Amino acid sequence: MLSACSGNGSLSTAGVDAVAPGAFPESASATSSDTPFSPFGSVPDPSEGGRQVIENPTIADVTMTGTLPEMTLGRADAPVTIIQYQSLTCPHCRAFHRETFPELKRTYIDTGKVRFIMREFPIGKQSGNATIALRCAPPDKYFTLYGKFMEQQSSWVSQEVRLEPIFAVAKQVGMTQAQFDSCLKNQAMIDSLKWVKERGRTLGIIGTPNFFVQGKLVKKTLTMSDIREMVEPLLSAPRAASVAQ
Repeated sequence: MLSACSGNGSLSTAGVDAVAPGAFPESASATSSDTPFSPFGSVPDPSEGGRQVIENPTIADVTMTGTLPEMTLGRADAPVTIIQYQSLTCPHCRAFHRETFPELKRTYIDTGKVRFIMREFPIGKQSGNATIALRCAPPDKYFTLYGKFMEQQSSWVSQEVRLEPIFAVAKQVGMTQAQFDSCLKNQAMIDSLKWVKERGRTLGIIGTPNFFVQGKLVKKTLTMSDIREMVEPLLSAPRAASVAQ
């Protein structure tokens, strides 16, 4: 059974423990040190241990990065940027990958109109372990391996942690067992992925897939109709035209 697409887990040395659906809020699957919260409610007081959620994040807020490099497709100077937050166990992410992404890539990314950024928001320990493996793949294999995890969800997603089927997917891009085992013990990688997810929560991400389209947060699974409706006005705007030049 595929995991849901909402979550409030935390990363650990056992994996990136996280969860997330197109419009489903994060669930209360947290540990005692990770209190569930709602970005739609009042903003928690950081002094009391709650998370700060930026109400109206700026482009600078959205584009801030941690120690991990952004995984991107398309021109760095493309006039429009789309950021997707994904969980590898999320069926809604799989639907977007299969039904919308190919046309998005063909129409906007490959033509230099959109820069696409993928960010990790893993939900559940199985997703967490797969996410660590995904980040350990060579950068030029990242999107290939992501696609394999999406297409083969039924073969490796489970409620319990099962490393063998995750490796069975990872080895399809040349990862060895030794590399896979070492990857899952890479605490620096785990800590960096924690930062990506926690930063996403700070920006208001509540599930997967959630998107930022030129800095505007969209909490649903985008269709090509949605994308055209948002992207085309940006491409025709004077500012977008100047950036494209």
